[in-house]
Amino acid sequence: MYFVEVILPLSLAKTFTYSVSEAEFHYIKEGMRVAVPFGKSKIYTALVIEIHQNKPELYEAKEIHQILDEKPIVTEIQIAHWQWIASYYMCAIGDVYRGAIPSALLLESETVISQKQDLFVDESLLSDDEYLVYQALQQQNSLKVQDIIPILNKKNIFPVIQKLIDKNILVLQEEMLESYKPKLVRYVRLHSKYDSNAGLSELLETLKNANKQKEIVLGYFQLSAMEKKPLTVKKLVEATKSSAAIVKALIEKEIFEDYFIQEDRVNFKGKITDELLQLSTAQQTAFYGIKENFIQKDVCLLHGVTSSGKTEIYIKLIEEYLDSGQQILYLLPEIALTTQLVGRLRTYFGNKVAVFHSKYNNNERVEVWNQVLQNSEKAQVVIGARSALFLPFCNLGFIIVDEEHEQTFKQVDPAPRYHARDAAIVLAHSHKSKVLLGSATPSLETYFNAKSGKFGLVEISERFGNVMMPNIELVDLKDKYFRKKMTGHFSDVLIEEITNALALGEQVILFQNRRGYSPIIECMTCGHVPQCAQCDVSLTYHKHKNQLRCHYCGYTMAKPTHCHSCSSVDLATKGFGTEQIEQELISIFPSAKTGRMDQDTTRGKFGFEKIIDSFKNREIDILVGTQMLAKGLDFDNVSLVGIMNADNMLYHPDFRAFERSFQMMTQVAGRAGRSEKQGKVIIQTYNPNHNTIQQVTNNDYFGMYKEQLYDRQIYKYPPYFRIIKLTLKQRDFDKLKEGSMWLYQVMTQNLNMPVLGPEEPAISRIRNEFIRTIIIKIPQEASIISTKKTIQKILNSFEAVAQYRAIKVALNVDFY
Repeated sequence: MYFVEVILPLSLAKTFTYSVSEAEFHYIKEGMRVAVPFGKSKIYTALVIEIHQNKPELYEAKEIHQILDEKPIVTEIQIAHWQWIASYYMCAIGDVYRGAIPSALLLESETVISQKQDLFVDESLLSDDEYLVYQALQQQNSLKVQDIIPILNKKNIFPVIQKLIDKNILVLQEEMLESYKPKLVRYVRLHSKYDSNAGLSELLETLKNANKQKEIVLGYFQLSAMEKKPLTVKKLVEATKSSAAIVKALIEKEIFEDYFIQEDRVNFKGKITDELLQLSTAQQTAFYGIKENFIQKDVCLLHGVTSSGKTEIYIKLIEEYLDSGQQILYLLPEIALTTQLVGRLRTYFGNKVAVFHSKYNNNERVEVWNQVLQNSEKAQVVIGARSALFLPFCNLGFIIVDEEHEQTFKQVDPAPRYHARDAAIVLAHSHKSKVLLGSATPSLETYFNAKSGKFGLVEISERFGNVMMPNIELVDLKDKYFRKKMTGHFSDVLIEEITNALALGEQVILFQNRRGYSPIIECMTCGHVPQCAQCDVSLTYHKHKNQLRCHYCGYTMAKPTHCHSCSSVDLATKGFGTEQIEQELISIFPSAKTGRMDQDTTRGKFGFEKIIDSFKNREIDILVGTQMLAKGLDFDNVSLVGIMNADNMLYHPDFRAFERSFQMMTQVAGRAGRSEKQGKVIIQTYNPNHNTIQQVTNNDYFGMYKEQLYDRQIYKYPPYFRIIKLTLKQRDFDKLKEGSMWLYQVMTQNLNMPVLGPEEPAISRIRNEFIRTIIIKIPQEASIISTKKTIQKILNSFEAVAQYRAIKVALNVDFY
């Protein structure tokens, strides 16, 4: 009896045993994918994590369907790391596997339906919907389930399919579809019969009356002589300003032959600089400090003010690890940053830099996965967002986590809800490699660990090239509104500074952490505000599309012309987002070119590149944006940064609100004056004397750190306590209320630590599901492992109660 233990890409906490033949048993290795049947008729791609001969006792092991790989595509270290993530973040190993692997490698059986052969069908007995499906199957012999949705123009199509199966007209078949396709580029060469000189004169004779074809052939000779390398059809068509149809005609005449070469989708086509990177004295000191820290400690924090040149230090360190032939992982919080950084790193390391994040399509991600697995020269330095952590490194030497304080490193939904910074430190430990955390405003936990000696600490207090820190000026909005010195949402001070900057040909960044035009439309007669039908939030007005949109579930409606409650036409917008700021700028500065960078304008694959490039090339004078702008972008011509309303962030019901506000404002301010001239930052606020705003003005990170740490100790928050947050969701309000109360009481009885809740969050209903949260605070001295075991036992017994089974429980460990 031979068996394999596999993980399925489903939200299941345990592994499953399947039987294999003796030949398969000796062929299969851990880390290979196999197709296995699961449930009644589904087939999934499972990952082999163990090969053994222990028969399962509780069920009869099914046979595997087929082996999908010739060699392992996942390493042993990866499997161990995934198991750590599953146990630490209290989620199913299947969730980690599904989240880690590119979906092109996760083949699922796609249900394919086809018509029974040689069958007479009486069309008059079919309903309209059934007839539409039947007709579609006359045109093509098989359809996927998802292809039927557009045919019937409705989502619930299974009843229709079921009726056709019952009438014995359709059959279902499950088939695995390989979804990764290598990129093939079409090349062209002269047919072999024209190789000799005699052949060439015969060729010109053949084409003497076909001028356009002759032009292409002559163009081909010219390009071949110049480039001395194979020619793509695309290049030939572009160079000769002709069309692909003429090339096709020449191929049919057997003058040209076409052939295909497999090519990587992500290619570097720039020039590598030969200049050596010169570090300033402060950078050099930091560089040696980091190397010294790495002798004693595995993790080091580089705390350098904005524009202190942290990236140059990273490049120097990367060089050293590349020389020893090791792989480097460079994690960034935001895809927008990879755009700018890839360019900078490729000028030093050329094609050794690979990129991995969610804007890359499936095929591109599979290519990077394979390059990393093979330790290819093309992927020695991998830049990516948090998902790059899951790549199959075999010789990882160094991990950089840039802007480590960013909350986007924490995955919110779906599971696994891991924190990339913490998971990177554990991964580095498995590879015996080093981790460098970099930030101008480190998170409190990281700085606390560095100060207490757990991590190394290196600080840079001056900007690169002795550039001055920006001059920060506060504008009191209360006073400005009172004195009627506001134009829209712009104070007279901000307008004056923007005018000066534009007159000098400098660029401006304006920050407003809210997209859309206005978060609220209110009826001035009865006070009614349009709400989302499925969530407890007001709808945000998007003027460009003239619609109201919910930013939680995507529900939209046309902008109302009158109040839905009292039919009054007196509707007014309250609050403002990036879209409204952009509109106001156009009317105040009609001659300036404005751009906007938020989730609405960066949807496409190259959305970020287009905006960042046009701003860098000075095609945009004023850039308005949300927090995407706050992170590590480097523009040398920005002299002014305006924060439209600093109070939005301060008053969030969140224990990190002041820390986050400080980080966000300091980071945005750091975009100003990054070359010779001192930059200026205008912060508009209703509360200029607020401690956090004063700390930003004085660039006093340490003051903020001490004040927040004092509060955290009193109120039992990280870094003194670990937090686990349980979110319970259910459509039935009373059931949820009862279930959450039961869970809270059992936890209070069994856990000897603070348990808070069950509480309604600020937004207590999303997608028609009501929400309750319970927070568990685990003190430093308590054993985290045994606490988690107790919590898991309580959750298992909660699931065993029949009336609570429908309540969804999501766990968020180290809640951020």
